[in-house]
Amino acid sequence: MTPAADSAARSALDAAGAIAGVDTVGATLIRASENVLYRLAGGVVARVARPGQEDAAAKEVAVSRWLTSIRFPVVELVPGVDEPVVVEQRAVTFWRELPPHRPGTPAQVGATLRQLHGLAMPPDLQLPTLDPLVRLDSRIRAARLLDSDDRRWLWEHLDELADAWAALPSGLPWCAVHGDAWGGNIVATDSGVVVLDLERFAYGPPEWDLTAIAVDFENFGDMSAQQWRDVCDGYGLDVTTWAGYETLRAIRELRKVTFAFQIADADPHAEPQARYRLACVQGQAGPRPWHWKGVA
Repeated sequence: MTPAADSAARSALDAAGAIAGVDTVGATLIRASENVLYRLAGGVVARVARPGQEDAAAKEVAVSRWLTSIRFPVVELVPGVDEPVVVEQRAVTFWRELPPHRPGTPAQVGATLRQLHGLAMPPDLQLPTLDPLVRLDSRIRAARLLDSDDRRWLWEHLDELADAWAALPSGLPWCAVHGDAWGGNIVATDSGVVVLDLERFAYGPPEWDLTAIAVDFENFGDMSAQQWRDVCDGYGLDVTTWAGYETLRAIRELRKVTFAFQIADADPHAEPQARYRLACVQGQAGPRPWHWKGVA
């Protein structure tokens, strides 16, 4: 995160805290990625969204309240605050800090997703329909490090994936999906599992969540074959056997490529990884696993 971006996020945090009656003095940065997270006094974590993400923040609030009301293990909002608080075109939300936690095991991730996908959505919860290609066009357009040939290839690849998504074969019944499911967003505490990061919740194919885990297995190589089997056993399905899997995998991969270029525009250290990811999806780096590394 650049100093200017840090200053803007902190300014929004302080303004939102004043409105909500939440103390932001001494706030410390936890993480700066697509959202900026701060630790506050009293066991509170503040989440400052990017400009223009008010709807996504309102959805996080609604999803947390729904899941909390049915005692599903989810990160909880600070009580007594009318959230989200929108200031300077940024939505700020305040959450109860979790106790010490660690990434959920593959079996826990699979079982938790199965439980989540089996929930009946309340009629007053208006989740958006999943759009797996959202923001990809703007990321490609904005990426300063892309040359004209690579940008053209990405546009053509995006068009191909849009057609494939429109023709996605049938699978499991659509339901509420997390949207960014992995062990870092389904964590384990001493009291059990907790689901985090509700920004991408949507109504869509449950295979989208399962593909996120499969891509970690196939692309990053940070999960063993046994761990992947634990995910499948926990859920009761191996998504890689589904006819639409390769389409969802390719979309997930493109999202990770464009995200890496988005980060690399501000952080030169991420540029080699962004270029390597692009080479992989272009077929220039051999078969999976590609052993991708994190960029944020």
